[in-house]
Amino acid sequence: MDEEYDAIILGTGLKECVLSGLLSVSGKKVLHMDRNGYYGGDCASMYLEQLFEHFNKKDCDLSSYGKSRSWNVDLIPKFLMADGVLVKLLIYTGVTRYLEFKQVDGSYVYKQGKIHKVPGTETEALSSTMLGIFEKRRFRNLLVFVFAYDESDPKTHDGLDLTKVPMVTLYEKYKLDTNVRDFVGHAIALYRDDSYINEPALATVNKMKLYFNSIAKYLKSPYLYPLYGLGELPQGFARLSAIYGGTYMLQKPFEGITTDENGKVTGVTSDGETASTKIVVADPSYFPDKCKKVGQVVRAICLLKAPIPNTNNSQSSQLIIPQNQVGRKSDIYVLCVSYAHSIAPKDWYIGLVSTTVETANPEAELEPGLRLLGPIFEKFIQFSDVLEPVEDGTKDNVFVSSSFDATTHFETTCEDIIKIYEKITGEPFDFSTLDAKLEEFKNLGE
Repeated sequence: MDEEYDAIILGTGLKECVLSGLLSVSGKKVLHMDRNGYYGGDCASMYLEQLFEHFNKKDCDLSSYGKSRSWNVDLIPKFLMADGVLVKLLIYTGVTRYLEFKQVDGSYVYKQGKIHKVPGTETEALSSTMLGIFEKRRFRNLLVFVFAYDESDPKTHDGLDLTKVPMVTLYEKYKLDTNVRDFVGHAIALYRDDSYINEPALATVNKMKLYFNSIAKYLKSPYLYPLYGLGELPQGFARLSAIYGGTYMLQKPFEGITTDENGKVTGVTSDGETASTKIVVADPSYFPDKCKKVGQVVRAICLLKAPIPNTNNSQSSQLIIPQNQVGRKSDIYVLCVSYAHSIAPKDWYIGLVSTTVETANPEAELEPGLRLLGPIFEKFIQFSDVLEPVEDGTKDNVFVSSSFDATTHFETTCEDIIKIYEKITGEPFDFSTLDAKLEEFKNLGE
């Protein structure tokens, strides 16, 4: 290990793996280490037996659940937007050659005690039972504006400067009520709370376009999920790293870093040996002293024998419960995957309910989501602190990622990845370099 590397990555969580891939592809010599004996960190995938042991349920009878190795249960399952940043990063690094994806069947939202499919087209908007006659027309008018909007063409702006006009003004212009705003902001633009309403509308319009562009690729929903679960992603990056000369080491204890007289990192020590480097990237568990707690997430992983009721028998789906629908400050997320994605034996489903903790009784906060799952055969509750780095890493060249939030999609995860990459390189990420490789992915979900 006494070698020199351009970057040393600590932890094999998804963020660290993507950054490892980006740096490797850009020509950096990378050493990727993990103190654990498995890939994935907090977002690892587990066989059934491992899952029960992880949650201290070691003496349970597992015979009714099928073979343990037929299960691949993600501790933090999330979906990929078909036209989102993570998919583009996977293409850019070439990891897609090692993975197979399948489209998620449906995208749903909870409104006034009922589950509704999120309209993905103008036609669906006009036929949706979620909207009244006048709401349909008004929502359609908003969609027409969003689809036509081109930031570089003032003729499409309808007199509005979306870099200055808040989203609430756009809602008011199209006379959209609270219920429509809920599913636009939370189920389409995927905001976690309502703070976006008073911010410039351009960001929301772009998020709406991302959602609809993702649907347009495969029509049923905007989401994708890898066969055999998210645990395949870090293993794909391990293969990629090897191709570009990188090195992966599991079960390597982290004993600290060395620095120069200016406080800049110069190396990472493990087993008494120090590998030299000028850049370190790590998940929060490696540098708790460099992080602050900004919240907590509670998640329930549930084993089911049927899809979520009222989702058209979808073998996989996402359901968002907007905060206003249940009197909360933040949304509740419900996700379902199944044997259709090769993560469970035939006829078994995995449900996840997650949210940001707001009270002294976090498990009770999941109840609105748990009630929608139907019969639950086994339930695993976990609490996770949400940690963020105190500094951006440029002072000592130690770049620490943030913890995963409560969302069941990767858009906020990608924001953190790009931010760290730009801090490391000192320049904006050039998304135009992704365009040449997008054709490789065009038949991904077929």
